[in-house]
Amino acid sequence: MGIFSRTRDIIAANVTDLLDKAEDPAKMIRMIILEMEETLVEVRATAARNIADQKEMRRHISKLEKLEESWTEKAELALSKDREDLAKAALVERQKATDMAEQLQGEIGALDEALKSSEADIAKLQAKLREARARQNAIMTRLESAHNRIKVREAYAGSKVEEAFARFDVLERRVDFAEGRADALYMGQEPKSLEEEINELKSSEKVDAALEALKASVARKG
Repeated sequence: MGIFSRTRDIIAANVTDLLDKAEDPAKMIRMIILEMEETLVEVRATAARNIADQKEMRRHISKLEKLEESWTEKAELALSKDREDLAKAALVERQKATDMAEQLQGEIGALDEALKSSEADIAKLQAKLREARARQNAIMTRLESAHNRIKVREAYAGSKVEEAFARFDVLERRVDFAEGRADALYMGQEPKSLEEEINELKSSEKVDAALEALKASVARKG
């Protein structure tokens, strides 16, 4: 069952009010747009039929006008032959053609009015359809934004984040263990005495002196 009872209801409808009252605005706006599009197609189809009918009527009127001319000529011929009875009968037939043409002209005029009304309705329906589509775009943008916010919140509060932090904890424990091993290597070692440190300096000086002597020897040989 449609939302509207058709063209006039759609033109008079307040899309915003309909959406505000809807439990599912996204579904409602899709239904509204679908019904507007269907109605627009129907109004255009009716206008097309009216235009086709007018063209057919004008062709028929053209034939009737030729028929009127033909009966006029026949009436004139009958009078010229002193056949007033035949002339009168011809005029009766001509009047039938004239009456039919006038009737068709009246119907064409009525179709003209209907076409003007259809044209106005099509313009209003198109405006309403643009409004509905704009509302749909706004609703879809809001829905997408809401879904994105939900995804972000789920990402922060979800199991993946917890797993990532758990992996960080494991890495930190490994680093703590490595640092502990390094510190443990120095555990139990007594600090060097002053004499040991001085002896190391003397030993270092001897090595440096020997290195210099070796350099000088190599330079002389070169």
